Amino acid sequence: MNEFDGSKVQPTGFLDKFFHVSAQKSTVKREMLAGVTTFVSMAYILFVNPSILGAAGMDKGAVFTATALAAVIGCVLMGVLANYPIAIAPGLGDNAFFAFSVVLGMGIPWQKAMAGVFVASILFTILSFLKVREVVIDAIPQDLKYAMAAGIGIFIAFVGLQGGGLIVADKSSLVAIGSLTVPTTWLTIAGVFVIAILMAKRVPGAIFIGIVVTAIIGLVTGLIPMPDHIISMAPSLAPTFGVGVTNLPSMLDPQMWAVVLVFLLVAFFDTAGTLIGLAQQAGIMKNGKMPRIGKALMADSLSMLGGAVMGTTPTAAYVESSAGISMGGKTGLTSITTGVLFLFSLLFSPLLGVITDQVTAPALIVVGVMMASSLREIHWDEFELALPAFLTVVGMPLTYNISYGIAFGFLTYPILMTAAGRRKEVNGIMWAMLIVFVVLLYVLNVLPKQ
Repeated sequence: MNEFDGSKVQPTGFLDKFFHVSAQKSTVKREMLAGVTTFVSMAYILFVNPSILGAAGMDKGAVFTATALAAVIGCVLMGVLANYPIAIAPGLGDNAFFAFSVVLGMGIPWQKAMAGVFVASILFTILSFLKVREVVIDAIPQDLKYAMAAGIGIFIAFVGLQGGGLIVADKSSLVAIGSLTVPTTWLTIAGVFVIAILMAKRVPGAIFIGIVVTAIIGLVTGLIPMPDHIISMAPSLAPTFGVGVTNLPSMLDPQMWAVVLVFLLVAFFDTAGTLIGLAQQAGIMKNGKMPRIGKALMADSLSMLGGAVMGTTPTAAYVESSAGISMGGKTGLTSITTGVLFLFSLLFSPLLGVITDQVTAPALIVVGVMMASSLREIHWDEFELALPAFLTVVGMPLTYNISYGIAFGFLTYPILMTAAGRRKEVNGIMWAMLIVFVVLLYVLNVLPKQ
């Protein structure tokens, strides 16, 4: 039985039928183009992840391969199990916590830390199987869901502005406008205008076309170096494969369980918030709930488990999937396409160097604008809803962490609703989440300083 709207449309071809493409009023070509766009927007993780984990002492070549394969597993599972156009790959926040807080900050060898990631991934999978994550997400109030979507949009726009050089760090004001004398910054500006003009003219595939044009401009002007060669063999996984499993005895150390708790909580809510935001953008939400979210969370959990075995930090649903969704991606064929490209990237890794931060930045900025549109759905005239939503929205970009933004909303929502005489509208799960986020903030910010 077809569970999608528009089921009266007759599918043609295996891919159309399997992914219900016509039922979603899309086409196979559009879904694949959306998958390519998502891949191009998030391909940077293939180089950023090895760089960050390399700082922790891990073999960069092995991490590169593990990153690509973990993305393949996640994207394929998301497409087959949940039929969503949402890509999965190792998350940026988790790898930074792993390298700079756990390994370098706490002095835990990366081999032991990887054991913590492996244990967290097992617990993560169990929670998904028991549908604990699904129940929690369904219990989140609609206003906070809209705030998550908008917050993620503003967050990725901020990432784009920073990656493109338009915003830089400043000692006196934290952030400031970047230097317009830097040529690569003008590459970002050119890319924004190319995509914006194409969007304004309603050109199909505007974001993908803009990325390609921006990359070509960079190559022609010499701002992006030509790759030395086109094809190279994938680096060996041997230095990191199975290290987390072989170091399980290190879990006897109580300190390691604090590490597991952080990985578990951060991964839980990073992906939950991202899924909700992307589902909101794609029009997947029905009556405030996300259909098949249990299958989507299971895909995320299994990819996290596979990544931990191969030697990379937890995976997460990628906000860059919004680039593909904005191009019309509505089914799992989009994420499958992204996964296939990650597989091919193992052979053509030198070409991925052409897709620099300045090339992907314009796409993130434009997509952020579109995702922020959900702000109009929030009940701003009800302060008990407005403040938690506002703190969620601003918390994500200002702390550079999706989980913190969600925490601010969850901590204030039950209290303000009770103060407004609406305690009966707050379910037990939201009160439980308040306690969980208090623990999370304590572990992340207070415990390491003691």
